[in-house]
Amino acid sequence: MPFLADSLARVKPSATMAISDQARNLKAAGNDVISLSAGEPDFDTPDNIKAAAIKAIQDGDTKYTDVSGTPALKAAIAAKYKRDNGLDYGTDQIIISTGGKQVLYNALIATLNPGDEVVIPAPFWVSYPDMVHLAGGTPVIVDVTAETAFRMTAEALEAAITPKTKWLIFNSPSNPSGAAYSEAELKALTDVLMRHPHVWVMTDDMYEHLVYDDFTFATPAQVEPGLYDRTLTVNGVSKAYCMTGWRIGYAAGPAELIKAMSKVQSQSTSNPCSISQAAAVEALNGPQDFIAEHNKSFKERRDLVVSMLNQANGIDCLTPDGAFYVYPSCAGSIGKSTTAGKKIESDLDFATELLAAEGVAVVHGEAFGLSPHFRISYATSTEALEDACQRIQRFCGELK
Repeated sequence: MPFLADSLARVKPSATMAISDQARNLKAAGNDVISLSAGEPDFDTPDNIKAAAIKAIQDGDTKYTDVSGTPALKAAIAAKYKRDNGLDYGTDQIIISTGGKQVLYNALIATLNPGDEVVIPAPFWVSYPDMVHLAGGTPVIVDVTAETAFRMTAEALEAAITPKTKWLIFNSPSNPSGAAYSEAELKALTDVLMRHPHVWVMTDDMYEHLVYDDFTFATPAQVEPGLYDRTLTVNGVSKAYCMTGWRIGYAAGPAELIKAMSKVQSQSTSNPCSISQAAAVEALNGPQDFIAEHNKSFKERRDLVVSMLNQANGIDCLTPDGAFYVYPSCAGSIGKSTTAGKKIESDLDFATELLAAEGVAVVHGEAFGLSPHFRISYATSTEALEDACQRIQRFCGELK
């Protein structure tokens, strides 16, 4: 009898974390490596948020909390949804977890049965399909290409829905493409969902505040109130508030679903860290002006990276609407060979040889379900981005 569970065979390790670890190890060994693989801001957590955490420690706020989170943070989250999205939620409709990833996992574990299908547009965040597999469901992948600017059309969504569909996982702005849906584009999708009352929406809004060029963010239950009772609206403090390591994600949705997710959480991690929750209250209730300052820097970096990548031979890069990623095509490099004689036959080969030859770590597109592409995070210094893009230009220019 095998010791490891059969379900684990359907799951891959996180490619983004694996490549980030590889880059760190190479750097620790003395190699000149620029890592563009990490999905976290390079800005530090704002001081007022740190101060709230320190005060929580000093005040003895270090005990267990309710499994689904503290009343204070739930109140702050409810106020955020009302303020930013025009959505009203009671505290029994809100759950706080150890990062947004746990929120998604709780929901899938709580709702999926064998044979249930989950529609996932590709390119997707690497963990979506694997979490569906772990929960016993079946991912249904919808390829969304650069021809539609990485935005799923209503027709493609309609074609993917079957009587077995339980969820659509929706992410705007997207990791990895940075594509975001306007209110009109989103309404076209919600119109489809209104015709299929058995399909629920899991919307991952983690990059809500990281949008550029006067883009206006909208979320499904805001655009179509008729979806309110079958939408789980997921968010967190990791990206906009530079709190990736604090591990606080949250969601709002129907009370029955939230209760089921809390039951799952009660038998896994129990409550999220009490100190992180206190910090998150300050993040949501405190000053928000630093977000615009950060976005100004992100936009400048985005424009630099898009320009420099489009000057590289065989690379084609769209300008994203939000997040802090670009998802360029390396189709023009496929079939060519490096100066070392290695033939580039896939985007994994491209990323592997780029790291070996130039010390630039990127994540290959296959990990996100759409090839031949690669993902770059521009959440690092301008100097590092310029250096990395020059190395990519040199690498591509030497392919024959």
